[in-house]
Amino acid sequence: MPDFTFPHLHEAIAASQPDAPCIIWRDRVWTWAQTTERSRRFGNALLAAGSKVPIEREFLDGHESGQDHVGIYAENSNCWLEAFLGAFKARVAPFNVNYRYVAEELRYLLTNASCRFLVIQEKFVPILAEIRSELPDLEVIFQIADGSGHPLLPGAVDFEEALAASSPQRPEPQLMGGDWSADDLYILYTGGTTGMPKGVLWRQADIGVSAMGMRNSATGSEFESIADGVAYATSGGSLVTLPAAPYMHGAGQWIAFLSWYRGGPVVIQDHVDRLDPADLWSVVARHRVQFLQIVGDAFGRPLVEELERAIVAGEPYDTSSVAVVLSGGAALSEGLKKRFLAVIAKVIIIDGIGSSEAGGQMQNVSMGVSASTGTFPAAPGNHVLAEDLSSELSPGHEGMGWLAKSGRLPLGYLGDEAKTAKTFFSVGGVRFSVPGDRARLLPGSAASFGFPIVELHGRDSVTINSGGEKIFAEEVEAALLTHPSVYDVVVAGRPSERWGSEVVAIVSLSAGAAATDEELLNAASQKVARYKLPKAIIRVDAVMRSPSGKADYRWAKAIAGGETA
Repeated sequence: MPDFTFPHLHEAIAASQPDAPCIIWRDRVWTWAQTTERSRRFGNALLAAGSKVPIEREFLDGHESGQDHVGIYAENSNCWLEAFLGAFKARVAPFNVNYRYVAEELRYLLTNASCRFLVIQEKFVPILAEIRSELPDLEVIFQIADGSGHPLLPGAVDFEEALAASSPQRPEPQLMGGDWSADDLYILYTGGTTGMPKGVLWRQADIGVSAMGMRNSATGSEFESIADGVAYATSGGSLVTLPAAPYMHGAGQWIAFLSWYRGGPVVIQDHVDRLDPADLWSVVARHRVQFLQIVGDAFGRPLVEELERAIVAGEPYDTSSVAVVLSGGAALSEGLKKRFLAVIAKVIIIDGIGSSEAGGQMQNVSMGVSASTGTFPAAPGNHVLAEDLSSELSPGHEGMGWLAKSGRLPLGYLGDEAKTAKTFFSVGGVRFSVPGDRARLLPGSAASFGFPIVELHGRDSVTINSGGEKIFAEEVEAALLTHPSVYDVVVAGRPSERWGSEVVAIVSLSAGAAATDEELLNAASQKVARYKLPKAIIRVDAVMRSPSGKADYRWAKAIAGGETA
């Protein structure tokens, strides 16, 4: 199949609809023509700052990058998207920076990424200033003003001034072959909730098809040409999308680009420093959002509670435009899905399963009055490998296997040859990605749309080995969430003389709710075997999660081990 770059397709769509809205934030609308110009200007600013010609892919191993890298260290904004898109136009590989990191975590990330260029929002300048002297690779800083009162860092340039001083013409790095390359990198750093973040290296063409909308969503077929992509984007009506997750995590980036490649605008909520349910639903109503992306119960619970509150108060939000609510990065619990289905007419609720190392994988769809969680039709390219990774399993197999992906996959982990070989390898001549999720293929009679059903059990890295049994943290979390008083929960293991390791649940209850440990355990026992139930329950005011809504298992393990919340 032909391969395309992000800039190729975005610029072609922009040429076909220059005056259509491309980015919408607060009281501003940026058209496709304006977004094209501003992203070009940023690409030219990188070239003017000395970005180097890449070493082409054919000369590199999978864990190696031959390009300069630019970090984007900011909350969601038009500038985030413009810098991200513009970097590709200069053949500089952008990567995501978690804006919740403390100085030491930031130092690790920027060093690991060999960060030469950095786009930083003004409010985060004090953290960078603490470690600036420890970052010899960092040469050029573009600073986004936000009114927080911090002056430009020494040597930094104002983002808007840099754009104003740059050419609006298409950037022209010294291109081998005379054009942008589909081999140019997209770098996605993992969340680091179970270990240190790792930079996953993707070819643009591969992640574009796997997760960012460079294919026909109805047929699954890849575009045959740029003209095909433009026709698809402009023929069926644009998709108005609001990715509520921070762009510093893959889910938000993927849905933003998917919206663009469906010809629609990306809508950004007014309040980007936190999840504000009232603000988000007001923005949905104001801009007639059709596709809303959230992350699991951490987003879903406060959002559905706000809808329910408004209905009771006689001031319901207008959600009539919302056709799809997609939870990417974490599944929505079954109870919350039913509540969404009850308050948004004709909405489709989707759990999207994927990872930094595999892209998009499978979907669980709930609609009408039917809702489920934890099982997924195994769409093409998804597999379950045997425990010893020696073969592919068939439906109805015994024991647990590893969820795997084939097809368009990452090249590897930046700078880590050993980890690359462990995660990306071939079985029977087929290359797979095995990010670490445990799964089972149900018997062949349990099929959906002609595909066997995958029963997903959770990430192996947060599995608890207790008394000779493997207990999946996410499975126990889902069981505890069936109790109506549980607002949020994360499960971790701690050392035990009797069991080796024992299950501990860190629980926060809904405001004004009460429940004894026995009541919580009784509710959970309706969903999981009793040996999987927590041996201890720790109450906290709030469960620690990343801004993307993912559980912080390093924090949970520390709390389970007795450290202060």
